Amino acid sequence: MKVCVSSSGNSVESTMDPRFGRAAYFVIADTDTMESEIIENTAAASGGGAGITSGQLMVDKGVEAIITGNVGPNAMNVLKAANIEIYRGESVSVKENIDKFKKGLLEKITNTVPSHFGIGVQGGQK
Repeated sequence: MKVCVSSSGNSVESTMDPRFGRAAYFVIADTDTMESEIIENTAAASGGGAGITSGQLMVDKGVEAIITGNVGPNAMNVLKAANIEIYRGESVSVKENIDKFKKGLLEKITNTVPSHFGIGVQGGQK
């Protein structure tokens, strides 16, 4: 299964970024082989539309599940329309979050945070 974890850094050892649309990086991994692709999130610094852009990137990459902390309403709409499941990760490494996902230990996210929630927030800290 192809999953994406929002990441604060550019490796599977980096800590999960609690933001989706404004995450610094995305780590897209195959849960069977653990082969991964790391993508710098160019939408992170945009004035608006980060959630939509990030969500569309996941659709384009064929991602089947997202592991993150929070998802805004625009990203949620894009991901739901593409039938991409969203799971709440923990403040541990990308790899550890994928391991927890594979064991069924992460809860699904069904609610969004308010629009523009992640603007001005770095790695979950104000």
